[in-house]
Amino acid sequence: MAALAVTLRGDEVLLVRRRNPPDAGLWGFPGGHVDPGETALAAAARELAEETGVVAVPRLYLDNVDLIQRGSDGGIEFHFLLAAVLCDYVSGEPVAADDALDAGWWKIADILAERVALSAHVTDILRQAVHRREPA
Repeated sequence: MAALAVTLRGDEVLLVRRRNPPDAGLWGFPGGHVDPGETALAAAARELAEETGVVAVPRLYLDNVDLIQRGSDGGIEFHFLLAAVLCDYVSGEPVAADDALDAGWWKIADILAERVALSAHVTDILRQAVHRREPA
């Protein structure tokens, strides 16, 4: 299981460009594995800090996403369950670290228009985050 940190700041969303497969080179939410005994909420905040240096408070679960990839023989190559967590931005400017190639704030409108190569489900999760965030 892994957690994704969905962090909004005004009309921007924080994304990282993944270094490792299965989404190497694509932009998506910072995140990673949930450690034993750790909640997905806590993992989202930890992974966000590790990958970008940004501090945020995890607020609520947005969605769960099953990522299943099958090989040419139909066998399962991998299966990830991702818990998308809406996080309230606190501080920091993103600097790529850990398994991120790049990190930065993107205009929400540009991401929803898919003006950049994105991991699967980014736009669906972002729409949910925009709908459920606290009014400014």
